[in-house]
Amino acid sequence: MKRLWSITFILCSLCSVALAQKSSTGDRLYFEYNYAEAVEAYEQEARKAPLTPQQRLKLAESYFKLRQYGQSSEIYLELFKQDSVLGTADFNRMLQALSKTSNPERVKAYTRAGQSMLTGELMENATFNEAVLEQDLGSAEYEIFTLNINSTGGDFAPAFYGDDRLLFSSSRSQGEKEVYGPSGEAYMDVFVATLEAGGQARNPGPLDWLPELKYHEATPFYSPNLDAVFYVRSNTERGRMTFDENGKNSLAVALAFREGDLQLLLRDPATSFYYPYYDAERERLYFAADFEQGYGGTDIYYVATNQGRIMSSPVNLGPRINSPGNEIAPFVQDGSLYFASDVFYGFGGMDIYRAEMRGDDLFTIPVNLGPGINSRHDEFGLIVREEQGEGYLGYFSSNRPGGLGGDDLYGFRLSEAPGIKTLVFQGRVIDPIGNPLAGSRVRILDPAGNELQQVLSQEDGRYYAELPWREDVSLEISREKHAAALFDSQAILASQEEGGIGEVILAPLDAVVRDREGKKVLDIDRFLFPKGTTALTPDMLPKLDEAVAILRGFPNMVVRIEAHTDSRGSSRTNLQLSQRRAKAIEQYLLSQGVPAERIAEVEGLGESQIMNNCKEGVFCLEMLHNQNERYPLIVLNFNEL
Repeated sequence: MKRLWSITFILCSLCSVALAQKSSTGDRLYFEYNYAEAVEAYEQEARKAPLTPQQRLKLAESYFKLRQYGQSSEIYLELFKQDSVLGTADFNRMLQALSKTSNPERVKAYTRAGQSMLTGELMENATFNEAVLEQDLGSAEYEIFTLNINSTGGDFAPAFYGDDRLLFSSSRSQGEKEVYGPSGEAYMDVFVATLEAGGQARNPGPLDWLPELKYHEATPFYSPNLDAVFYVRSNTERGRMTFDENGKNSLAVALAFREGDLQLLLRDPATSFYYPYYDAERERLYFAADFEQGYGGTDIYYVATNQGRIMSSPVNLGPRINSPGNEIAPFVQDGSLYFASDVFYGFGGMDIYRAEMRGDDLFTIPVNLGPGINSRHDEFGLIVREEQGEGYLGYFSSNRPGGLGGDDLYGFRLSEAPGIKTLVFQGRVIDPIGNPLAGSRVRILDPAGNELQQVLSQEDGRYYAELPWREDVSLEISREKHAAALFDSQAILASQEEGGIGEVILAPLDAVVRDREGKKVLDIDRFLFPKGTTALTPDMLPKLDEAVAILRGFPNMVVRIEAHTDSRGSSRTNLQLSQRRAKAIEQYLLSQGVPAERIAEVEGLGESQIMNNCKEGVFCLEMLHNQNERYPLIVLNFNEL
């Protein structure tokens, strides 16, 4: 694939002079992107003297660029075992090379061994995508067709141009563009073709209203709101290329209006920008770039705009989207972000992924679109739209075998939007005063109570989990000696629109249980029955509801209900009265959903356990008699909770 991020013109004479003074021949050829000759030079140099670790790293990457994955992975593994010079981008390439030459279990083993080099989000992404691909959850019936407008050059980066036309980039020879040295093909240009019914394209030709340029013009995006095209073009001054101090010509993002106005929006002599996409609804301009502060190679960023004019600094989409590899070609459709990545857990080189957008800068796990569209080769630059009554129509680029050029354009039809929808579980677990509760257990359960997934909250109390979409799951958050929080499917589905469950407070067991008469009892407000009665009164129910809430919060708690009376009346009458009162309490708890097995014992003890001197026949004040009437709910398995 002609990865546009590597289309940077090297002024070879300047680079050769500068590098020859301090580098080997292999180094010079490597920095000129001449990987085949760099391999030969490094191998010759290695026969004379050992290569430095940095040179061996360049040799491994050169083999990788030449798709000689066996030699590449062998060198990467040696360097990995030496724990020397591998960065995260190198580790990503090592895993990619291994995936071409080894079984999946070996790749997973090395992923786990090097997970300290990877972000937590990346490990979650990898685990999720491995499960999706193993279970074939993301497969769909794509009807893929080759576009008739492909050439023997490179054709890529499709973009909708109204309802009936398609923009794209091409290096096909057309006489107006000179040959670009590193590729041997013409400089890239922006073309337009007519779309036929069914999605096929015809009559390609240059987009004639872009300002003329002899050098690269590529990756267009047409904004109907602005009636203008965002695209990248070589940095020039007075019609000639400009270079940074290393002899590199970079690519700038331009905005061309149909009436002729041209604005350079993103321009840096040392940085190339790629694949602009304008989200008119959010007024954001997305793009790919290789800034030093990124997560690996090229990352996806956005800037806030006002009618296309830049209004903010670039914002990285973060580690949920960007990886140690390269991410390019963002496209937004119906709240989903599509993009391409060569992260190690894909099928091959570049694969296309979909992530749902939740809030301003929150994304679900990017999910591989699966073997229906991705292959062991490069797929990138996907665009898609819904056709009225005819499902979805989309386009993408690939260098898969069978095409005319290095990269070719393909169309596809599909009954539903590409990619699977996911269910997100995220929030923060805290105690009643706001302290984070790290290590809390978060379990996702099916309707039968079987565990689908379990994660632990992090040091800041936050947790994150994700599953393929389903509407019949519940969530349980628990911690030893703390109340559990339970959320049913309705709460889970509602949280998908609200960015998660939010903060979940787990009360410690000591906050709801107290010692009384040498026993552990639920700490609820006291209540009394009217004299001689066994019926619950309205003012008693809120107190019993406290007990229900505690029992729900501790789903494994088992209690014993006791009922005690004062000494007034006969002991036999008081015993019967207390038994009926204990049963009344039990029946209420059961009616509120407390399982019967959670109430192990129910006993009325009458006046047999008077707490003070107010025994039968002794005159006492009312408040002293009331001390003896009590209804403790005793926790029988306190030490096991």
